[in-house]
Amino acid sequence: MKLKIIAVGTRMPKWVDQGYQDFSQRSQPMQAVQLIEVALAKRTKSSDIERIRAQEAQAIQRQLKGNEKLLVLDVKGKPFSTSKLAASISQWQMQGQDVAILIGGPDGLDRRFLDAGHEKLSLSELTLPHPLVRLVLIEQIYRALAITANHPYHRE
Repeated sequence: MKLKIIAVGTRMPKWVDQGYQDFSQRSQPMQAVQLIEVALAKRTKSSDIERIRAQEAQAIQRQLKGNEKLLVLDVKGKPFSTSKLAASISQWQMQGQDVAILIGGPDGLDRRFLDAGHEKLSLSELTLPHPLVRLVLIEQIYRALAITANHPYHRE
């Protein structure tokens, strides 16, 4: 199984990059997680949001092989628990299913991904800053991997 996160945005604050790297390295022995960053489309005060999403979607599409299970993060997605994520990761590993998790830009994801995703998930009903989403996601992936490996990081 290959697990990758495709995130719109390339210039994250130092604390986000450091936190992401920490949890990514901790995850490595259990499951490699590849982060692919795609550039934000240029924005102006009068930018057409649909055009911006379409440009970002083209950049995301170039990073997909087409055979991955596609999970999209969206504020309107269904909430999921860490234990459900752990069970899903375990199942994907047993099936050898490659997985791509998409994080949109500040204006969200293009409709084609919201419609085409195998699952639409929400990390929280709270509005999270875009950089924080990737950090929360990698920590939850690490926590889910720790559960499947009976590692003591996760406590209920």
